[in-house]
Amino acid sequence: MHHDPRPCSVAIGLGSHDLGVADMTVRLYQGGMAPLIVFTGATSPTTRARMPRGEAVHYRERALELGVPDRAVLIEPRARNTGENIRFSRAVLEEAGVPISSVLLVSKPYEERRAHATARKLWPGVTFVCASAPVTFEEYLASIQNDRMVIDMLVGALQRLMIYPARGFMAADPVPDDVAAAYERLCRAGFTSRLIADGANAYG
Repeated sequence: MHHDPRPCSVAIGLGSHDLGVADMTVRLYQGGMAPLIVFTGATSPTTRARMPRGEAVHYRERALELGVPDRAVLIEPRARNTGENIRFSRAVLEEAGVPISSVLLVSKPYEERRAHATARKLWPGVTFVCASAPVTFEEYLASIQNDRMVIDMLVGALQRLMIYPARGFMAADPVPDDVAAAYERLCRAGFTSRLIADGANAYG
């Protein structure tokens, strides 16, 4: 999204297989970009072995290891998709009585746009600033050490950007023609494990 990080009411770290999201959230917190962190996420097929206690729990443990005080970290341990990440985090903050006008939304680099579109749809009236680790694609692949999984997830994230607005799950963002063409090429090449079966050919 190319957003410049700025101080927000809270930083929400979206759970995933990538513990680097927790590291980036902590870096922003320690840089004064938010006074409070919420980590959100249960488990999924890609995280069950890596994070058996749940994504949010492992992220919180990582933040405490990096020096974030316990009082500054809330967790939301039930969410299993981006929509639930947003809705359940909002509920946790409302229950805690934390007033929110802006959210620093921290995710994997390739999930920024999906997270932003989802949050705009599900949490109107709040300003969202997206952030992720400032790495190149090659550096990110090297950090994850599973190229196939990353490309599969890229393709799945793009599919959702194309089909979810019509289902009311996220705000619409235009997808450039060259990006849509790359998506189709990757689908034909077999990078389809993260696709929703009834929407695999939904674009174009």
